[in-house]
Amino acid sequence: MRDLPALLSSLDPAASRVERHLWLMDLLRWIRGPQPAVDGALARLRLLLDALQAAPHHAMRLRQCWQALHQELDIAVLLAEYGFSSRHAFVSEFAERLRQRLLPATPDTADAAELFSLVLDDPIDAQWLAALDADLLARIAAALAPGEPEAPGAAWQDSVLEAITICTSQVRANGFAPELRLRMSSQARQTAPFHALAADADALQASQHANSAGREAALQQFRARLEACRGAVASVYAHLDEHGISVGLVFRIRQVRERILRIRALIDCLQEPAPGVAAARLLAQMAALRQDRRSLRALIASNSSMLAAKVTERSSEVGEHYITRDRAAYRTMLRQAAGGGALTGLTTLMKFGVMALGLSAFWNGFWSGVVYAGSFVLIQLLHWTLATKQPAMTAPAMAAKLKDLDAPDALTSFVDEVTHLVRSQAAAVLGNVGIVVPVVVVLCLLLQALTGRPLLDAQGTAYVLHSLTLAGPSALFAAITGVLLFASSIIAGWVENWFVFNRLDSALRYNPAFTRRLGAARADRWARFLRQNISGFAANISLGFLLGLVPAFAGFLGLGLELRHVTLSAGQLAAAGASIGWSVLREPALWWCVASIPVIGVLNISVSFYCAFRLALLSHNVGALDRSRIRQAIWQRLRQRPLDFLWPVREAAAPASTRA
Repeated sequence: MRDLPALLSSLDPAASRVERHLWLMDLLRWIRGPQPAVDGALARLRLLLDALQAAPHHAMRLRQCWQALHQELDIAVLLAEYGFSSRHAFVSEFAERLRQRLLPATPDTADAAELFSLVLDDPIDAQWLAALDADLLARIAAALAPGEPEAPGAAWQDSVLEAITICTSQVRANGFAPELRLRMSSQARQTAPFHALAADADALQASQHANSAGREAALQQFRARLEACRGAVASVYAHLDEHGISVGLVFRIRQVRERILRIRALIDCLQEPAPGVAAARLLAQMAALRQDRRSLRALIASNSSMLAAKVTERSSEVGEHYITRDRAAYRTMLRQAAGGGALTGLTTLMKFGVMALGLSAFWNGFWSGVVYAGSFVLIQLLHWTLATKQPAMTAPAMAAKLKDLDAPDALTSFVDEVTHLVRSQAAAVLGNVGIVVPVVVVLCLLLQALTGRPLLDAQGTAYVLHSLTLAGPSALFAAITGVLLFASSIIAGWVENWFVFNRLDSALRYNPAFTRRLGAARADRWARFLRQNISGFAANISLGFLLGLVPAFAGFLGLGLELRHVTLSAGQLAAAGASIGWSVLREPALWWCVASIPVIGVLNISVSFYCAFRLALLSHNVGALDRSRIRQAIWQRLRQRPLDFLWPVREAAAPASTRA
C-alpha cells in the first residue's frame, strides 16, 4: 500500500481513464487502511483533506479528476439504477449475479455502477460513509467544488434530478405491467396514480428554479403521488390468495417498492437543510447494497420469503384437518389411521413383488414409487390417513396461530394446540402400525397357503431383520425420511399455488374445449374436485416417488442410502416374521427390529414437523425470544400434565342452566 504523499504525487488528470480509475481504487484502499475500521477510515480521510489543504496543486488536480469523472460517467444512472436489476425476471437476475461472482470486472469501464462496485468493495465502506458528519462533508465538498459548502457542486444536483426522472419512469413502467395491474384493487386502477407520476416529476424538476413556496408545493404533490403508487402496489398482496403468487411477481413488487424508497432518498438530497448528509447516507446505502447485489443467497431469500409464506399458509389449511381436539375426533383419527394401515399392508406385499422382479436399480425404484404413490393416493381418496404425512401439513397450521402471540392467553392456547397435535400423531401412528402388522401377517399366511411357500425366502428375511435393526443406521435413515416427508409437503404447497396462479380450476370449469367434451356440470365437478385435492395428490405422488427413487439415485452415487418409513417398516418386519414362522419370536434380531419401530416413527414425525415448523416460523417472522417462550411453555405443560399428550381429556359437563 502506497503512502499518502506518493499517492497524491501519482495523481495525473491527463492520464488515461483506466489509470485514473486505478488511482481512485488505490485512494479508497488507503482510506480503509490495512485493518479496515470506521474510526481509522475517518482519521485517514481527515489526514487526506489536511494534505490537500496544505498542497493546493494536489487539490487542483483532484478537482480536475472529479470533473473528468462527471463528464465520462453517467452519475444519474448510478444513483437511479445501482442495486436494482436491469431485468424484470428472477431467473435472468440470478444468472446476472452468478456472472458477476464468477467473472472479474475491469476498471477500464464507462459504467459508473461497475466502477462504484470496484471502488467501494469492502463492507466497511458503508459504515464509514454513514459516519461522515456535517463538518467533514463540508470539507469534502469544498475540496471537490470550491464555493459549494453543502454538496459537491451543481453537477451533483443535476444528476440527482435526472436520477429521479429515471427512477420515476421505471416505477411507471412496472405500474403498467399486466401481472401487477391485473392484481391491483379496483380503487387503485381507478385512481390511476401511475398516469400522473411523470408529470409530477417534471413539475418537481421545473420547481427547482422557482421560489421556495413553489418548490414545496411541487414536492408535496410528488410525495403524495409516490405514496399513492406505493399503496396501489401494496394492494396486490390482498389478491394473492385468490390469484396465487410466483417468485417473479414478488421480484417485480419488491423492485417497485425499493425504487420508490430510492426516489425518496434522492429527494432528500435536494430538499434537506444539509443535503451533503443526505447524499452521504444515500451513498452508504448503495455501498451496503453492493454486498447484497452479488449475493445469490440474498436474492433467493428476499424473493422466496413471500412464496414460502403462501406455501405454508396453503399447507396450514390442509393441516387443520389432521388435528383432533376431542375424544370423538380422536376415535375418528384412529379409524382413519387403521384404514391407512390396512391398505399399507397390501402396499408392502406389492413392494416385495416389485423387488422379486429383479429389475435394475432405477426401474426398481421407479415402480416402487408407482406402488407407493398409487397407495397413498388411494388412502387419500378413501379419506383414510397415513401418520407420517401429517406433521409437515400440521406444522404450518400450528405456526399460523403464532401471528398474535402477544394477545392474552395466546401462548396457553398454542400449547393446547401442541397437545392436540401430539395426541393426533400418536393416534395416527398407533392406528397405522397396529393394523398393518396383523394385515400383513394374514396376507402372508394366505399367500403361503395358496402357493405352498412363504412370501420371503431365507435370504429375504435375513435382509429385512438386518436392515431394520436398531443397532444399524435405521435412526439416521428415518431422519432422512423425515426430510423427504417435509419436501413432499413443500412440493404440495408449490403445486397448489401453481394451480391457483394459473387459474386452472377456472379454465377447466369454463373453457369451451372442456365444457364441450365434459358438459358444464361435469366440468364444474372436476374443477371443484381438483381444487380441493390437488395439494393431496401432489403430496402423495411426490412422496411415493421420493421414497422409491431417492435410494436408487443414492446407490448410483455410492452412498448406500435407504429410507425408513414407520408404517412400511412395520409391514416389512411383519412379512419377515410371518415368513419365518413362530420360531422368529426366539430370535434376538426380531426384537432389535421391534425396538427400532418406535424410534423410526418418532424420527419420521419429529424431523418432518421440525423442518416445516421452522419454515413456517420464518414466514411469520417469529423471533428467537418468542421461540424460547414457546419451548418453556411446552416443557412446563409436559411436566404438569403428561397424559394430555397421549389421550384426550374428557370434556367438562355443561352447567344445568347452560343445558337448559
